[in-house]
Amino acid sequence: MSSNNSSTTAKIASSVSSERFPWLGLLALAMTGFICIMTETIPAGLLPQISKGLYISEAMAGQLVTVYAIGSLVAAIPVAIVTRQWRRRPLLLLAICGFLVFNSVTAISSSYILTLAARLLAGVSAGVLWGMIGGYALRMVSATLKGRGMAVAMVGTPIALAIGVPAGTFLGNLMGWRSVFGIMSLLTVILIAWVLWKVPDYPGQSSDKQASIYAVFLTPGIRPILLVVLTWMTAHNILYTYIAPFLASNGMGERVSLALAFFGIAALVGIWITGVFIDRWLRKLVLISLISFVLISIAMSFSNSNVLIIYIIVTVWGLTFGGAATLLQTALAQAAGESKVDMVMPINTTVWNLAIAGGGMAGGILLETFGAGSFSWALFTLLFLALLVAWVGKKHSFPPQ
Repeated sequence: MSSNNSSTTAKIASSVSSERFPWLGLLALAMTGFICIMTETIPAGLLPQISKGLYISEAMAGQLVTVYAIGSLVAAIPVAIVTRQWRRRPLLLLAICGFLVFNSVTAISSSYILTLAARLLAGVSAGVLWGMIGGYALRMVSATLKGRGMAVAMVGTPIALAIGVPAGTFLGNLMGWRSVFGIMSLLTVILIAWVLWKVPDYPGQSSDKQASIYAVFLTPGIRPILLVVLTWMTAHNILYTYIAPFLASNGMGERVSLALAFFGIAALVGIWITGVFIDRWLRKLVLISLISFVLISIAMSFSNSNVLIIYIIVTVWGLTFGGAATLLQTALAQAAGESKVDMVMPINTTVWNLAIAGGGMAGGILLETFGAGSFSWALFTLLFLALLVAWVGKKHSFPPQ
């Protein structure tokens, strides 16, 4: 009898634990992030094919990443202000449907201008989604599981980088780059059904609880974190957007897919480490990631086309990037507090995409003017500034646990 009671108790406890942590709902948010990242970054692995298909230079093809980011950064805050009282799931679905439409247009367009327009509007959809995913995840879990909930909701990013982008690059080489955007449209249809099935709806923010953009921006700790976001992600996107030319300059032009696989698998490991330790070691993880990235930016100058060193650089880079979104969004949520989290996330989205756009433009200028070898010291300068700000921000931004 006692054994039966113990078994029943264990089952009930397991059931309660499962109900408290909504895996399927959070994984739907993760797939949303997966679609966002795939749509954003897949041109980076297919620059030569896209440039030939649209009769443009690789630098112009790189602007497909830039204009996507511009759409996100322009839309995130205004849309968040206009829609903050809307119910959450209808807004989530509307933005996801944007990916269905605009990726389909990209798949069939033969005009560079039309493709740029589709990418811009897809970026608008992404700006809405990135402004929602973090806050949505925090609502779905208890206070003691917020770090883990955020990590699960953000796992779509490293999965896209580990599996999606290399697979998309491979398929693009095999079937043509347009087929990749068509496949993403099909995945978006599946995502719409998944959200309807497992993602709960929540009310928007009532007018008496709405904080202004200005008040959120002036909250102690917010601005240093946003500066870290800007510098860290600009450095990352200089290298990621132009990874194909960088590898080609090191005699690895035919190994882009493999290098991206190394990066993505390492990023997946990075977000797993982050999910395990974030609730205890957020500050330490941020500092370790930035210090490691600084060191590999220096190593880039001395790689001398050594394949082993390049793979080590790409792997460590992936480890440092994997948990970045989770770490920085969790730091922002802690600094902002519950009443301001729905507005600080769109601000973060704006800054994040400003960094993507800045990285795309700066990388293009560096590539055309000085070649891919100039990336190293540009990364070092940005990352050293990010490290300095994170190191100093002990009181509000990245407090010791």
